[in-house]
Amino acid sequence: MFQQLPEAWQREFEGLEVNWNQLDAALEAERGKYRCFPPRGMEFTALRLVAPADVKVIICGQDPYHGEGQAHGLAFSVAAGVAHPPSLRNMLRELRDDLQQSFSLQHDFDPDGVLGNWAREGVLLLNDVLTVRSGEPGSHAGIGWQAVTGAVLDVLASRRQPLAVLLWGRHAQQHSDRFQHPNQRVFSAPHPSPLSAHRGFFGSKPFSKANEWLIGRGVSAVNWV
Repeated sequence: MFQQLPEAWQREFEGLEVNWNQLDAALEAERGKYRCFPPRGMEFTALRLVAPADVKVIICGQDPYHGEGQAHGLAFSVAAGVAHPPSLRNMLRELRDDLQQSFSLQHDFDPDGVLGNWAREGVLLLNDVLTVRSGEPGSHAGIGWQAVTGAVLDVLASRRQPLAVLLWGRHAQQHSDRFQHPNQRVFSAPHPSPLSAHRGFFGSKPFSKANEWLIGRGVSAVNWV
Protein backbone atom coordinates (compact mmCIF):
# COMPACT_ATOMS: atom_id res chain seq x y z
CA MET A 1 0.00 0.00 0.00
CA PHE A 2 2.89 2.35 0.67
CA GLN A 3 3.66 2.62 -3.05
CA GLN A 4 0.07 3.75 -3.68
CA LEU A 5 0.54 6.81 -1.47
CA PRO A 6 1.01 10.07 -3.41
CA GLU A 7 4.66 11.10 -3.44
CA ALA A 8 4.12 14.09 -1.15
CA TRP A 9 2.62 11.80 1.50
CA GLN A 10 5.29 9.15 1.01
CA ARG A 11 7.90 11.71 2.04
CA GLU A 12 5.95 12.48 5.21
CA PHE A 13 5.87 8.78 6.12
CA GLU A 14 9.65 8.29 5.87
CA GLY A 15 10.93 7.07 9.21
CA LEU A 16 7.47 6.35 10.65
CA GLU A 17 6.81 2.89 12.03
CA VAL A 18 3.97 1.45 9.99
CA ASN A 19 3.86 -2.28 9.25
CA TRP A 20 2.93 -1.98 5.59
CA ASN A 21 3.60 -5.66 4.86
CA GLN A 22 1.15 -6.75 7.53
CA LEU A 23 -1.49 -4.36 6.23
CA ASP A 24 -0.95 -5.50 2.64
CA ALA A 25 -1.30 -9.16 3.60
CA ALA A 26 -4.42 -8.58 5.69
CA LEU A 27 -6.11 -6.52 3.00
CA GLU A 28 -5.27 -9.00 0.24
CA ALA A 29 -6.70 -11.81 2.36
CA GLU A 30 -9.90 -9.83 2.88
CA ARG A 31 -10.26 -8.96 -0.79
CA GLY A 32 -9.66 -12.61 -1.66
CA LYS A 33 -12.58 -13.79 0.48
CA TYR A 34 -15.04 -10.90 0.50
CA ARG A 35 -16.31 -8.05 -1.60
CA CYS A 36 -14.68 -4.96 -0.11
CA PHE A 37 -15.08 -1.22 -0.53
CA PRO A 38 -13.88 1.14 -1.83
CA PRO A 39 -12.66 -0.51 -5.04
CA ARG A 40 -8.99 -1.44 -5.15
CA GLY A 41 -6.82 1.60 -5.83
CA MET A 42 -9.21 4.12 -4.25
CA GLU A 43 -8.13 3.62 -0.65
CA PHE A 44 -6.03 6.82 -0.67
CA THR A 45 -8.36 9.12 -2.60
CA ALA A 46 -8.40 11.58 0.31
CA LEU A 47 -4.60 11.85 0.22
CA ARG A 48 -4.47 11.98 -3.57
CA LEU A 49 -6.71 15.04 -3.69
CA VAL A 50 -4.93 17.16 -1.07
CA ALA A 51 -1.20 17.36 -0.34
CA PRO A 52 0.04 17.74 3.26
CA ALA A 53 0.99 21.39 2.82
CA ASP A 54 -2.47 22.21 1.41
CA VAL A 55 -4.61 20.75 4.20
CA LYS A 56 -6.47 23.46 6.11
CA VAL A 57 -9.50 21.50 7.37
CA ILE A 58 -9.70 17.92 8.64
CA ILE A 59 -12.97 15.98 8.88
CA CYS A 60 -12.65 12.54 10.45
CA GLY A 61 -14.91 9.60 9.70
CA GLN A 62 -14.92 6.06 11.07
CA ASP A 63 -14.90 3.67 8.10
CA PRO A 64 -16.20 3.73 4.51
CA TYR A 65 -19.82 3.25 3.52
CA HIS A 66 -20.44 -0.46 3.08
CA GLY A 67 -23.11 -0.35 0.36
CA GLU A 68 -22.61 -1.12 -3.31
CA GLY A 69 -21.07 1.76 -5.26
CA GLN A 70 -20.97 4.23 -2.35
CA ALA A 71 -17.42 4.42 -0.99
CA HIS A 72 -14.72 6.01 -3.12
CA GLY A 73 -12.07 7.00 -0.59
CA LEU A 74 -13.42 10.24 0.91
CA ALA A 75 -15.02 10.14 4.35
CA PHE A 76 -18.78 10.90 4.27
CA SER A 77 -18.75 11.31 0.48
CA VAL A 78 -20.20 8.98 -2.15
CA ALA A 79 -19.26 8.39 -5.74
CA ALA A 80 -20.84 10.49 -8.46
CA GLY A 81 -24.47 9.70 -9.17
CA VAL A 82 -25.01 7.62 -6.01
CA ALA A 83 -27.92 8.37 -3.66
CA HIS A 84 -26.84 10.29 -0.56
CA PRO A 85 -26.75 8.25 2.68
CA PRO A 86 -28.48 9.79 5.73
CA SER A 87 -25.31 11.20 7.33
CA LEU A 88 -24.36 12.97 4.12
CA ARG A 89 -27.88 14.34 3.71
CA ASN A 90 -27.71 15.74 7.23
CA MET A 91 -24.33 17.33 6.53
CA LEU A 92 -25.67 19.05 3.44
CA ARG A 93 -28.75 20.20 5.35
CA GLU A 94 -26.50 21.80 7.96
CA LEU A 95 -24.38 23.31 5.19
CA ARG A 96 -27.42 24.99 3.67
CA ASP A 97 -28.62 26.26 7.04
CA ASP A 98 -25.17 27.38 8.15
CA LEU A 99 -24.19 29.28 5.01
CA GLN A 100 -27.71 30.09 3.80
CA GLN A 101 -26.71 28.76 0.39
CA SER A 102 -27.93 25.86 -1.71
CA PHE A 103 -25.62 22.93 -2.39
CA SER A 104 -25.34 22.79 -6.16
CA LEU A 105 -26.51 19.56 -7.79
CA GLN A 106 -23.44 19.68 -10.02
CA HIS A 107 -21.52 18.09 -7.18
CA ASP A 108 -23.58 14.93 -7.59
CA PHE A 109 -21.73 14.42 -10.87
CA ASP A 110 -18.24 15.43 -9.76
CA PRO A 111 -15.76 12.78 -10.95
CA ASP A 112 -14.12 12.91 -7.51
CA GLY A 113 -17.42 12.28 -5.73
CA VAL A 114 -20.04 14.43 -4.05
CA LEU A 115 -17.50 16.06 -1.72
CA GLY A 116 -14.62 16.06 -4.16
CA ASN A 117 -14.70 19.84 -4.39
CA TRP A 118 -14.12 20.06 -0.63
CA ALA A 119 -10.97 17.96 -0.96
CA ARG A 120 -9.69 20.16 -3.76
CA GLU A 121 -10.30 23.14 -1.46
CA GLY A 122 -7.93 21.68 1.16
CA VAL A 123 -10.35 19.60 3.24
CA LEU A 124 -8.95 16.21 4.25
CA LEU A 125 -11.89 13.79 4.45
CA LEU A 126 -10.16 10.95 6.27
CA ASN A 127 -11.69 7.80 7.71
CA ASP A 128 -9.94 5.99 10.57
CA VAL A 129 -10.22 2.74 8.60
CA LEU A 130 -9.92 2.96 4.83
CA THR A 131 -11.65 -0.26 3.72
CA VAL A 132 -14.66 -2.35 4.74
CA ARG A 133 -16.42 -5.58 3.80
CA SER A 134 -19.65 -5.23 1.88
CA GLY A 135 -22.53 -4.94 4.33
CA GLU A 136 -20.32 -5.24 7.42
CA PRO A 137 -19.50 -1.88 9.04
CA GLY A 138 -16.39 -1.98 11.20
CA SER A 139 -15.20 -5.24 9.67
CA HIS A 140 -11.69 -3.94 8.88
CA ALA A 141 -11.10 -2.16 12.17
CA GLY A 142 -8.46 -4.70 13.17
CA ILE A 143 -6.30 -5.04 10.06
CA GLY A 144 -3.91 -2.15 10.73
CA TRP A 145 -5.34 0.94 9.07
CA GLN A 146 -5.30 3.04 12.24
CA ALA A 147 -1.50 3.05 12.26
CA VAL A 148 -1.61 4.71 8.84
CA THR A 149 -4.42 7.18 9.46
CA GLY A 150 -3.14 8.02 12.93
CA ALA A 151 0.23 8.81 11.38
CA VAL A 152 -1.46 11.08 8.83
CA LEU A 153 -3.11 13.07 11.63
CA ASP A 154 0.13 13.24 13.62
CA VAL A 155 2.05 14.42 10.56
CA LEU A 156 -0.41 17.25 10.05
CA ALA A 157 -0.40 18.17 13.74
CA SER A 158 3.40 18.36 13.69
CA ARG A 159 3.48 20.70 10.68
CA ARG A 160 1.96 23.53 12.77
CA GLN A 161 0.12 24.99 9.80
CA PRO A 162 -3.32 26.50 10.55
CA LEU A 163 -5.84 23.66 10.79
CA ALA A 164 -9.54 23.61 11.58
CA VAL A 165 -10.33 20.10 12.80
CA LEU A 166 -14.01 19.09 12.67
CA LEU A 167 -14.64 16.11 14.95
CA TRP A 168 -18.18 14.76 14.87
CA GLY A 169 -19.16 12.05 17.36
CA ARG A 170 -17.26 10.27 20.12
CA HIS A 171 -15.14 8.17 17.81
CA ALA A 172 -13.74 11.16 15.93
CA GLN A 173 -13.36 13.18 19.12
CA GLN A 174 -10.81 10.65 20.38
CA HIS A 175 -8.36 12.45 18.07
CA SER A 176 -8.75 15.84 19.73
CA ASP A 177 -5.64 15.50 21.89
CA ARG A 178 -3.45 15.27 18.79
CA PHE A 179 -4.10 18.93 17.99
CA GLN A 180 -2.67 21.12 20.75
CA HIS A 181 -0.79 23.83 18.88
CA PRO A 182 -2.30 27.37 18.87
CA ASN A 183 -2.49 27.13 15.07
CA GLN A 184 -4.88 24.19 15.41
CA ARG A 185 -8.50 24.53 16.48
CA VAL A 186 -10.84 21.61 17.18
CA PHE A 187 -14.57 22.07 16.57
CA SER A 188 -16.56 19.22 18.15
CA ALA A 189 -20.19 18.27 17.58
CA PRO A 190 -22.38 15.16 17.61
CA HIS A 191 -22.19 12.86 14.60
CA PRO A 192 -24.42 13.78 11.63
CA SER A 193 -26.11 10.36 11.62
CA PRO A 194 -29.89 10.26 12.10
CA LEU A 195 -29.32 8.84 15.61
CA SER A 196 -27.46 11.92 16.84
CA ALA A 197 -27.79 14.84 14.42
CA HIS A 198 -30.65 16.34 16.42
CA ARG A 199 -28.56 16.28 19.59
CA GLY A 200 -26.42 19.21 18.53
CA PHE A 201 -25.01 18.62 15.06
CA PHE A 202 -27.82 20.64 13.54
CA GLY A 203 -27.14 24.25 14.39
CA SER A 204 -23.45 23.70 15.21
CA LYS A 205 -22.42 25.79 12.16
CA PRO A 206 -19.13 23.92 11.57
CA PHE A 207 -18.56 25.28 8.08
CA SER A 208 -18.83 28.97 8.87
CA LYS A 209 -16.92 28.56 12.13
CA ALA A 210 -14.04 26.81 10.36
CA ASN A 211 -13.87 29.53 7.71
CA GLU A 212 -14.00 32.35 10.26
CA TRP A 213 -11.16 30.76 12.20
CA LEU A 214 -9.03 30.19 9.08
CA ILE A 215 -9.53 33.75 7.85
CA GLY A 216 -8.45 35.02 11.27
CA ARG A 217 -5.12 33.29 10.71
CA GLY A 218 -4.58 34.60 7.23
CA VAL A 219 -5.75 31.45 5.43
CA SER A 220 -8.28 31.58 2.62
CA ALA A 221 -11.75 30.29 3.41
CA VAL A 222 -13.02 26.99 2.06
CA ASN A 223 -15.52 27.30 -0.77
CA TRP A 224 -17.94 24.72 0.64
CA VAL A 225 -20.50 25.14 -2.12
